[in-house]
Amino acid sequence: MEDLSPQSPPESKPQRPTLLTVLCILTFIGSGMNLFSGLVIAGFYDVFVQIAQEFAEKFKLPGIDLLLETKPVYFLVTAVFNAGSLAGAILMLYLKKTGFHVYTIFQILLILAPMYFMHLANPDLPSLLFSGLFILLYSLNLKFMS
Repeated sequence: MEDLSPQSPPESKPQRPTLLTVLCILTFIGSGMNLFSGLVIAGFYDVFVQIAQEFAEKFKLPGIDLLLETKPVYFLVTAVFNAGSLAGAILMLYLKKTGFHVYTIFQILLILAPMYFMHLANPDLPSLLFSGLFILLYSLNLKFMS
């Protein structure tokens, strides 16, 4: 005989918005590549400086001298900050609101790091705009996170 007792509907997981998924994937790509390059440059700093000097002489790039004067610790620190941004994006991918705060803190640190290590008076405008845009777009998805 059939069981006619009322059944509770199966609990559904909250759906992750497409925008959030796309933002996380873009963050994985950007922060992942920056994490990798920061570790490689910090680990092989002397080789990096030599190659960058040869490249700068050949192509006359503005601002390369500032980069060449930067100590290897800068690249290591920014690698750690990019790892923090990556961790925040992973948490947001799993709809954890904490990830937004982690991501935001590390993005702010990534904006401030060149100012501290390179003694710049102002933040880099493209970095400021991209970080601000991503933080804004991630904040639009906070209502889906717990």
